[in-house]
Amino acid sequence: MDDLIIISNLNDFIFCPASIYFHKLYGSEDTIMYQSKAQLDGTKAHEKIDNGTYSTRKNILMAIDVYSEKYGVIGKIDMYDENKKLLVERKKHVNRIYDGYVFQLYAQYFAMLEMGYTISSLEIRSLDDNKKYKIALPNQDDAMFKKFENLISEMRTFDLENYNQDNIEKCKNCIYEDACDRSLYRVGVEC
Repeated sequence: MDDLIIISNLNDFIFCPASIYFHKLYGSEDTIMYQSKAQLDGTKAHEKIDNGTYSTRKNILMAIDVYSEKYGVIGKIDMYDENKKLLVERKKHVNRIYDGYVFQLYAQYFAMLEMGYTISSLEIRSLDDNKKYKIALPNQDDAMFKKFENLISEMRTFDLENYNQDNIEKCKNCIYEDACDRSLYRVGVEC
């Protein structure tokens, strides 16, 4: 079970693999100590899903634990509409569909299929503006599906010791930047 990948880490890994290390390091601390306002707002927006009070309709499943043996991923879904066979990943604010968002949805999708659910469609929802983004099923988008499988493989073979970030914008927007010895943001800046 040590090699299980947490579904939310798929997006984090794409942003910066080192962020997963810091997330585990700070994991037991109060999130107010290290999370940005946007992350705290996102956590707050997820509360109704996480505690199962978003909907009282019996056909809406929320925050159920999922696991895929094939891909070795584990996590929770946001929402599944049994009547529509629709799996939904909710985000606080979506201004662009990042690969990591899609890959989280794919991981949930494959886990739910293995658990016996039928899924006909995938969707990412932006809570702030109530926009809905249809996402192609993995068998309808070969390029994204291959990228998903490559990401899983890359995460299983990742070596933090030899990792160097190459995108300064990611460092500038990282909540762990101050603690990170790989940060590009501070290179050449007097401490």
